[in-house]
Amino acid sequence: MQRRSLLLTLSGLAMATALPLFAHAAPTTLRVMTHSSFDLPKELLAQFEKDAGVKLQVVKAGDAGEMVNKLILTKAKPVADVVYGIDNTLLPRAQQAGIIEPYTGPASQRASLVALGDGVVPVDYGYVTLNIDKAWFAKAGLALPTSLADLTQPAYAKLLVVQNPATSSPGQAFLMATIAGLGEEAAFDWWAKMRANGVKVAKGWTEAYYTDFSRNGGTRPIVVSYASSPAAEVFYSKEKISESPTANLFLKGGVFRQVEGVALVKGGHPAARGAAGRFIEFMRSAPVQEALQTTMWMYPADAAVPAVEVMQRHAAQPTSFDNPEPARMHSQAKAWTQRWTRTVLK
Repeated sequence: MQRRSLLLTLSGLAMATALPLFAHAAPTTLRVMTHSSFDLPKELLAQFEKDAGVKLQVVKAGDAGEMVNKLILTKAKPVADVVYGIDNTLLPRAQQAGIIEPYTGPASQRASLVALGDGVVPVDYGYVTLNIDKAWFAKAGLALPTSLADLTQPAYAKLLVVQNPATSSPGQAFLMATIAGLGEEAAFDWWAKMRANGVKVAKGWTEAYYTDFSRNGGTRPIVVSYASSPAAEVFYSKEKISESPTANLFLKGGVFRQVEGVALVKGGHPAARGAAGRFIEFMRSAPVQEALQTTMWMYPADAAVPAVEVMQRHAAQPTSFDNPEPARMHSQAKAWTQRWTRTVLK
């Protein structure tokens, strides 16, 4: 799963307008802020630029949590016109900070499998869950855990790597799942036991998956990742394989449904507002909804767009998940993250 942290500036064909004396107006620049996992085919982005008559400036701001933090820090002088990647764990922070404004165009009315609300248009969704390195467990002769409680036992000491919920959207999603699935007090008791049992905390998904996960040379055979990660392993394998080397663990209290959306940035450049709306519509178009499945490894929000083959075969969706009630999640997210920090890191 190629969720790389990059800074990418994309420019395509500009529609020029002839002016007197053969002068030409420069195309409007549309500033799009995304998390580091944003990845769409260049030809799709180039076609959008051509159709909209704009120059895209895509700024990857790190993990989704870092992205929202940057938008908050630059609120007085916005550095983007539209943002993609705000999810249902980060939306409360974005709303409280007043960095987004509702979008009411056609995409906001289109039927979706998932919802975000408040004018943020859902683009895709996925499930944050535990992934395991199948070869590691086979070699160790260790049974797979059947519950989160199993992970607190000595046999599973120092096997799990998670992401910090203060800086990582999957990290925060996993924290939310433990609270919804186990109950608040039981969840923090579990986290305290996991600290004693050697859980490792990474800043974000990329570090956890590509540095700490044993499948990629690390020492941890269990990682907080996505239900689509096994499909990505098959898709990107250098050798043709029919089975994924990784698998999902859908444990009670360990599965969270994450919904990502696209929104207008409050205070964005007025000249780019129309183009920002077109970008939101673009993210819900059928070509993008199909492409994101094997670039960003999420499920399309549009029910009319089918899953591609590798997702159908290797990215089965769980039968249940553990999300707190939205109102409770929104009101308690900050307090829960602070409590997690005290419990696990301090």
